[in-house]
Amino acid sequence: MTHPEPGSPLGPDFIDAVSVAIKDFLDRQAAVLKPVGTELEPVHRIGAELAAGGKRLRPAFCYWGYVAAADDPGELGPALIKAAASLDLLHISALVHDDVMDASDLRRGKPAAHRQFERLHTDLGWSGDPAVFGRAGAILLGDLLLIWSMQLLHESGLPLSVLDRGLPIVEVMRTEVTAGQFLDVVAQAQDHASYLPEQADDSRLVLERALDEASRVVEYKSARYTVRRPLQFGAALGGADSALQDQLAAFGSPIGRAFQYRDDLLGVFGDSAVTGKPSGDDLREGKRTVLVAQALARTDPGGRKLLESQLGNKNLDAAGVAELQRVIIDSGARDAVEQMIDHDQHVAMQALEHADLTDAGRTALTALASAAIRRRF
Repeated sequence: MTHPEPGSPLGPDFIDAVSVAIKDFLDRQAAVLKPVGTELEPVHRIGAELAAGGKRLRPAFCYWGYVAAADDPGELGPALIKAAASLDLLHISALVHDDVMDASDLRRGKPAAHRQFERLHTDLGWSGDPAVFGRAGAILLGDLLLIWSMQLLHESGLPLSVLDRGLPIVEVMRTEVTAGQFLDVVAQAQDHASYLPEQADDSRLVLERALDEASRVVEYKSARYTVRRPLQFGAALGGADSALQDQLAAFGSPIGRAFQYRDDLLGVFGDSAVTGKPSGDDLREGKRTVLVAQALARTDPGGRKLLESQLGNKNLDAAGVAELQRVIIDSGARDAVEQMIDHDQHVAMQALEHADLTDAGRTALTALASAAIRRRF
C-alpha cells in the first residue's frame, strides 16, 4: 500500500485504500450470506452500493489521528486502514436508519435503502404493504452494517494490544451517535411554539433556547461522531496520552460542529447534482437545525409563521422551497451560520496550533479541517 501524503489526507491513494478494504470485506460477507438463501442478495447488493461511495471523512480523521500521535504507521498501515474503514460501515448503518426515520427518498443520488426494498416488494408482486416491507428491510440492513462494522474492526489485523487502546472510544462513539439520533427525533416531535419570540419577553433568550436544543443534537449526532471520536480513536491506537486526547477533543468538536453547520446549509441551499439529495430536502423533512433555529428567532412574524407551517411539508415544491430559502436569507440566519462556522474553525485551529502533534499529523488535520468545512458536497 502506498502511504497517504499528509498534504493530501483525502487524496486518491487514501480513498482507494479505504474503498478496497470495504469492498474486500463485503465480498467475503456475500459468501457468508449465500448459503442462507438467495433472498439475501438484494440486502448485500444495496449495502455494497451504499458503501462504495462517500466522503471517507471518518476513516481519514481516524488514520491521521494515529499519525498525529505516533507518526508513520509503517507496517501497521494496512491494518490501520481497515480499522479506519470500519467507521464508514458504522456511518452507512446510521444513514440507512436515518433515512427510514426521515422518510427520505434519496441517498447519494440513488433511492434510499428503504425505497429500494419497497420497489423490490412491488416488482415481485409480494403480498402486504410495500412501504412496511421497505422499512423492515432497511432497518435490518442497517443492523447488519453495524454488526459488520464491528467485525471489520476486529478483523483488521491490528495487534490486540493496539486495538484495546481504542475500543473504549469506539464503544462510546456508538452510544453517543445513537443517543444523538434520539435527541434529533425528540427535537422534531416537540412543540416549538413555546419559544417563539412573540410569546417570549427576550428574543435573545429565545435564540439561546432554540440554539441549545439544536446544538446538543449537533454535538452528539454529528460533531463527536464525525470528527472528535474518530480522531481520538486513531490517536488512542497510536498511544496518545490523556493530554493529547484533550487537545484533540478541543480541535475535533468545533470542527465537527462546523461540519454539521455546513451540512445544514447544504441541506437547504445545496445543489442536488452535487449533494445527491433534492434541494431543500431538510425543509421537507422538517429538520430543526441550527439554521432553522437562527431563522425562527431572527425573522419577522410573517416569516416565522411561514416557517412553522411549512417545515416538514413533504409536498413542498420548488416554489415553496424558494420561499422558505428567501425567509432564511432575509432573516440573516444564513450569514449567522456562516459566522458560526468561521468561529468554530478559528477555535479549532487555535487548539491545533497548541497541540503536541507530529508535523505530519498537524499538516493532515489542517487540510482535513478545511475539507470538512469548506466543501460543496
